[in-house]
Amino acid sequence: MKPKNILGVPQHFKGSFHDTESFVEVRNSKELDLKYDALKQRFFSINHWRKYCNESSADFKLCNSSGIIVDRLPQIGDYIRIDIPGPGGKEGRSYDWVQIVMIDTNIPDRIMIQCRPSKDPVKENSRKIAHFYSNAATSTFVISKQGNILKAGIYGRNEYPNLKSGYLNCIRNIAIAIGGMLGFSKIQWKCLTDGLTDFKMNFIQNTDF
Repeated sequence: MKPKNILGVPQHFKGSFHDTESFVEVRNSKELDLKYDALKQRFFSINHWRKYCNESSADFKLCNSSGIIVDRLPQIGDYIRIDIPGPGGKEGRSYDWVQIVMIDTNIPDRIMIQCRPSKDPVKENSRKIAHFYSNAATSTFVISKQGNILKAGIYGRNEYPNLKSGYLNCIRNIAIAIGGMLGFSKIQWKCLTDGLTDFKMNFIQNTDF
């Protein structure tokens, strides 16, 4: 199976990949617009992603360039701190880190956020990647409205282990990367895309978004 060719998603050259998508059909046009607005709120509320996937044990926090948690719209250059189960990497202070490298709203009714493994922003003088994947990997998050269909998608490309983080970290990174290749990470991402598009969930939105 080959990765999908999605506009804005990097080409895949090496390692594992995944295309994770969830769809919902809304036949009433007024309801469609209201639900797309709700989907946008959920999409930008990164600190609350875990609430849309009760089965997930990963937690996400939006952080500014200094690594401080913020509760606002994401911006290019922000970081996302990821807390996954099990022993964390030493380089990221037990967390894994990605940086937002692109936010694209140029296509009508489509929003894309792209992230890449990064250093821990708290460690100003470090260049070491604090993530189990190398910084060649990307995760691209997309929501869209097309016709009467709402979609949430997450697309992973060039996912291979970070081998430049010390012996013990390398063992951890390889183990997690193997799990990703076997499809365990896609199960987690599918839980998130399903949750984002599940409008039966009773969750209070942050009206600041």
